[in-house]
Amino acid sequence: MPKLAAFPKAFMQALCKDGTMKISEWIELAAKLEIEGLEWYAGFLEMADVSKWPEFRQQVEDHGLVIPMMCCSPDFTHPDAAYRNAQIEKQKHWIDMTYTLGGSYCRVLSGQRRPELSTDEGVKLAADSIEACLPYAQERGITLILENHYKDDFWEYPEFAQKMDVFCQLVDSLDHPNFGVNYDPSNTYLAGEDPIELLKRVSHRVVTMHASDRYLAEGTIEDLRREEGGAMGYAKRLRHGEIGKGLNDYDAIFSELKRVGFDNWISIEDGVDGMEQLARSVDFLKRKIAQHWG
Repeated sequence: MPKLAAFPKAFMQALCKDGTMKISEWIELAAKLEIEGLEWYAGFLEMADVSKWPEFRQQVEDHGLVIPMMCCSPDFTHPDAAYRNAQIEKQKHWIDMTYTLGGSYCRVLSGQRRPELSTDEGVKLAADSIEACLPYAQERGITLILENHYKDDFWEYPEFAQKMDVFCQLVDSLDHPNFGVNYDPSNTYLAGEDPIELLKRVSHRVVTMHASDRYLAEGTIEDLRREEGGAMGYAKRLRHGEIGKGLNDYDAIFSELKRVGFDNWISIEDGVDGMEQLARSVDFLKRKIAQHWG
């Protein structure tokens, strides 16, 4: 039976920018949900103090929860080798963070879709950088998870491997027991593509999932697909919403995951309108998990 974790989507500004929320406050709020874990974020302000890492793990475990997954954003497509090497060292630091917190999964990304890069060049830069991190992760029992991502908040360009064909090419180029896919159906809409089509192409490599939902604030899905410039325009049309009330077909998603034997962590990246919304999203996912994995 898959297990549920939660991510503080509604509180990222408070936890990562202005410090108006402490990690301990988020833990207290999340502990009231019917979940088993908390997805962590490497950019929480308080994580800058390495000596506090074991304390945060203890706080979470004192509430009967664990920290299975780490969310971080390496940028491996920069043309400068020294920059990429610095990003590899950052990723190793985040792997250490995941290990200290008791986690098993640490996110990787491809990097930014810089206009001067061809697909093959970008895939090779990203694959080589991820491969450079894999032995370090394996030594610590950590699996690196590549997400079909949209765009880090602090990047100039969208994700290099945002589009399905590029993402699949990168996934196919990496064959290692400590590498897998973190599937996010909502991000596929941001690429103007079909989340079920992507899932069927990578389901045998999926080891974790982000559960969220998007709804159209304006226009139609066809409008999304006609927009020029890739992801830059999509975010204006799509909004985060309560899970089960948006565009994602969770019956189709969970049917495919069950078919391939998926039985792992699903982290909820929603609740942007508060904890009551997040609790309803938890309830929806628990019902669907029971229905499909029973």
